[in-house]
Amino acid sequence: MASTLMRARSLIGSVKGTRVISSFQQWRGELSPPHSYLSRDSSSLSDRRFSTSILNPQSNGGAIPPELLSNRTVLTPERILGQYADLVTRVTDFNNEDKGIMVLDGDVFDVPIRKDIIHRVVRWQLAKRQQGTHSSKTISEVSGTGKKPYKQKGTGRARHGTLRGPQFRHGAAAHGPKPRSHAIKLQKKVRRLGLKIALSARTAEGKLLVFENLEIPSHKTKNIVNYVSQMDNTKKVLLVDGDPIDAKLKLATQNLHYVNVLPVIGLNVYSILLHDTLVMTRGAVDKIVERMHTPINR
Repeated sequence: MASTLMRARSLIGSVKGTRVISSFQQWRGELSPPHSYLSRDSSSLSDRRFSTSILNPQSNGGAIPPELLSNRTVLTPERILGQYADLVTRVTDFNNEDKGIMVLDGDVFDVPIRKDIIHRVVRWQLAKRQQGTHSSKTISEVSGTGKKPYKQKGTGRARHGTLRGPQFRHGAAAHGPKPRSHAIKLQKKVRRLGLKIALSARTAEGKLLVFENLEIPSHKTKNIVNYVSQMDNTKKVLLVDGDPIDAKLKLATQNLHYVNVLPVIGLNVYSILLHDTLVMTRGAVDKIVERMHTPINR
């Protein structure tokens, strides 16, 4: 009897912030009124954002006496975003086979969402990638004669020393563009925070999928097309691999404008925002977490 009580005591769950009727306490006579409630601190499972439930006689299967179980359904409270809490996600593959679970680091995948940081990082990325090779000819570079068109005085006309000036047809451009860099400065810690926010946003939306690997049976494009067609509310998919990208995967995705493949070293905020769904392998998740925790070289 003592072992049964200890087993029942360990199976009675508790949820942080939720008051749970304890049939076990009521059965022991410690809570005689039928509407008394028991408050307890959260367990380690609920802190890790596992879904916590209480066994009931229907789901028990006869393992524990029904008088020791609660008949009331307990719902876990909605998770608050940006609490730096570790998250548990399911690991699958292209065939949607269960490959276990993985814990996502809360310091990377559950940070507060800040649109201003995302805006700054995207501006930095787009400015840095701008080519900046634009150039127009100055008055000394444009083709044409250098002779003075007419004498300085006595004609009643405006004074001109060349026909290559910007006021003449086929003349030079006044203050025209010249090759330059459009890059702007942004602190490394802000860039890193932007990537964390982008990953956290996709995780909060349920658009981050973790795969065991990105292996496909053949290089046929239809393999990727069939998989993407089964995804709901998805227009573009970004595949991120922690290992060197498989040659078959490159061939299968190169003709699909809505599927792109990146190595984990190339993962960036702008690419994440361009795609509805982000698919990462276990290795990619481990490497991005290691990258986010590496001290910044100043």
